[in-house]
Amino acid sequence: MITSEKSGIQYWHKIVVLLCLGWTVMWIYRPVLTAIFPEVQSTIGPQSNTALGLIASCYFFAYTAMQIPAGMLVDRFGKKAVVIPGFTLFAIASLLIGNATNITMIYIGSLLAGLGCGSYYGSAWSLSAENIPSAHRSFASAIINTGSALGMGISLLATSFLVKSWGMPWQYMLYIIAALLLCLVAGFAIIIKDGPNTKQSATTEKATTSSTADVATDIANTATGKKTGFFSSQMIASYIMYFATCYGYYMIVSWLPNFLETERGFTGGSIGSASSLVAFAAIPGALIIAKFADKFRSKRLLFIVTLEIIAAITLLTTVQAGTIFLLLIGLIFYGLFGKLTVEPILISHVSDTAPKTGYGTTFGVFNFFGMSSSVIAPPLTGYLADITGTKITGFYVAIVILLVATAIFALINIRKK
Repeated sequence: MITSEKSGIQYWHKIVVLLCLGWTVMWIYRPVLTAIFPEVQSTIGPQSNTALGLIASCYFFAYTAMQIPAGMLVDRFGKKAVVIPGFTLFAIASLLIGNATNITMIYIGSLLAGLGCGSYYGSAWSLSAENIPSAHRSFASAIINTGSALGMGISLLATSFLVKSWGMPWQYMLYIIAALLLCLVAGFAIIIKDGPNTKQSATTEKATTSSTADVATDIANTATGKKTGFFSSQMIASYIMYFATCYGYYMIVSWLPNFLETERGFTGGSIGSASSLVAFAAIPGALIIAKFADKFRSKRLLFIVTLEIIAAITLLTTVQAGTIFLLLIGLIFYGLFGKLTVEPILISHVSDTAPKTGYGTTFGVFNFFGMSSSVIAPPLTGYLADITGTKITGFYVAIVILLVATAIFALINIRKK
């Protein structure tokens, strides 16, 4: 064990920090174009809402398609061999979009970015599942997930102030992202252990930090060959729940800044400030609730169902708000109790119910179903806006999907229990 680990910094601590930074940079990219559609159109020409929604769909289609193949590659060749080429491709795609002169180039760049990012989920959460002690898993997963909130908040604020208020060319945002991605690639190469002794090292560290009961449970499950299939009823319920959770969130990521600008009268930096409330409110919400979820592990299902119902209510409050104050309150509460808060608990639930081998494939399948919604939500919301004249219809669709999925998830898990 190296010196830094002897002084208290263990390998899984480094993994948590590195993965958090990975999500931060990915989420600086994801909403960057949606927040500055008018500026982008000044370069590529006027586009319909449906055409603009397809930019996000190109990214998420490629990202989703990569999930299962990338997970299998992670299990076969290791995390480094998958995530480093993936993020290198992501950096190239960012540069391509930054130099785009028409929407076709942006579509192509978004596809390549999605392929590159698709290498990350299976690598990240298999590293997490293999190295983080189960007693700390929900809280550590929440720390990792705060990178999503942090990145989203940074992106929305940066685009609003740097591009909209201060007049910085929108292309510079993509160049900054490319530079950050190259720094991350160096971090992956230096920190991730992906050799033949990785599993033994991770097992040793887990044994020294996990409780005796956790280790005994793992040994007992291995000895009895206890497994849960990829498509057991519980796993299918988790896939449905994650699909619905992601649908609402990516609808908001894709269209909230534009909704606030075109239908609620927000301008300049206020667009980014209001939109970023969802992201920044999620950080304390995720950390505090995950701590409780680790303490009361037997109540994880109750946490998930309750949080999803609250998320649906806050979305409804947001779109029906008659004042700016109520709208902002709705956004804050969605951040506190929405996707970024429930996701670490749902991931911990999947870690406990999924097969104990092939974590890369497990989380690839899980994320494939969740991210399928991100391919559908942006263009469908844009299409509904084109035919109804308002994006509020898209919010209502997201709320119904979330409530139906929550009911299915609860019923299947109650029956199984």
